Amino acid sequence: MRVKQWLGRLGIASLVLALLLPATVQAKGSMADESIYDLLVDRYNDASQTNDEGVNPLDPYAFNGGDFEGVATRLQHILDMGFTIVSIGSVFSMETYDGSRVLDYGKIEPHFGTEEELQALVTEIHKKKLKVIADFPLGEVSENHVWVKEGKLKSTPAGEGVVRWDAQDPAVQKELKQAVIDFVSTYKLDGIRLTKLEGFSTDYLNDIIKSVEEKNPGAYVLSHEVSDAEFDLKPNSERTEALRQSFIEVNPDTSVLAQFSNDPHNEPVQFDDLIGSRFTYDIVEKRMFPPTRWKLAATALFTMPGTPIMPYGTEIAVNGKEAPESHPLMNFKTDMELKDRIADLNGLRNQSEALRTGDFKILHNENGFLVYTRSSEDETWLIAINNTDKTANVAIPAETFGKDKKLRGILDSDLIRESDDGFFRVVLDRETEEIYIADEDKGFNTPYLIASILVYVLFLGFLFLVIKKGRERRRQDAKQK
Repeated sequence: MRVKQWLGRLGIASLVLALLLPATVQAKGSMADESIYDLLVDRYNDASQTNDEGVNPLDPYAFNGGDFEGVATRLQHILDMGFTIVSIGSVFSMETYDGSRVLDYGKIEPHFGTEEELQALVTEIHKKKLKVIADFPLGEVSENHVWVKEGKLKSTPAGEGVVRWDAQDPAVQKELKQAVIDFVSTYKLDGIRLTKLEGFSTDYLNDIIKSVEEKNPGAYVLSHEVSDAEFDLKPNSERTEALRQSFIEVNPDTSVLAQFSNDPHNEPVQFDDLIGSRFTYDIVEKRMFPPTRWKLAATALFTMPGTPIMPYGTEIAVNGKEAPESHPLMNFKTDMELKDRIADLNGLRNQSEALRTGDFKILHNENGFLVYTRSSEDETWLIAINNTDKTANVAIPAETFGKDKKLRGILDSDLIRESDDGFFRVVLDRETEEIYIADEDKGFNTPYLIASILVYVLFLGFLFLVIKKGRERRRQDAKQK
């Protein structure tokens, strides 16, 4: 890891110590306080061979072997990046690895494990102070679904081995609502994400939402499709497209980001999901360099208003135009430099109410050079992203931050003080970003200074041990020769 990156990470650590903030976000009952890591069980991690019958990791259309135990053994990876919710996709008995053709809402997919192993996974997630949600395909299932075979509910063929439930039939509505409630209650999930909503009325969806929340107080109900129903979180395709177009290449037209505002807080911030093409694919199509693109994009992902959603594999810049290409088996041996940046950004967001739910104001937005603030009564942050091919600068009036302030950079340890003419001049090199916190400028900040010294002492101690062990190893090698 480069020295500059180490300094940035040390700066973040010292900031947390200086502000004496808690290490994790506590449950607040608002999606705006959460961040979601979205994965498919089959494509995450294979830890148990007992459920691998029929598995073929070389066939992208087949089950690849991921299971509940595999997710449980890699939870620290998710925790290290600061996410608060693990979204595990559909887990019902299914014909396809991604849950698009469910066979039985009452059974768990045997390739993933048993009911007991799913319960054990949920328990382990909760032990790590994380939340867990799962998908529930509401409107479309396999033509071999148990209810279809039994003739229990009305359905119509939808092609490619799929049927669509009669969304207006009272019997269908009753059974589906009960299945959703039972699933959340049985496995003590912290929420459910409804998919395949076509044909279901807003009133019916609101009825499901209300019933789930009454039976499971505090549970979130999310949607994977645009809807007028009162979901705790529902997608906004226009915002997602605005983000993609603003960071996919250098010198973009970023005027579309003007649509971001303080409200509503029930929309995600995301660059891609597990349905369409990966953002990395679009970057490569533009002949851009993914690591640089993603570092800039990640800064926006964790500091813009809304709930960050990140699909598994983003930390290694997974590519793919569509499924199954966009759903590779997660490779934990790949270089994960981006993971550190995600952890830093999400860590800051977790520690700061202003970065999660504070007022949002764009101060400058011109051809890729974006500067905005997130603020609350207690703190103000300035986020600057220079997505241009030249050094960029902007003068911010001092009254933006109040009296006697300085801007302290967190990622690259930059420091800006008010100039004699009453401005803070922000200057960034091409394709770089910085996050500043407005600190009191009244001489030495004793808590910060102590925290900084402590962090640097620990770091130097670590380097000393590494050097010492290296010398001992060389001496031993010399003796053996």
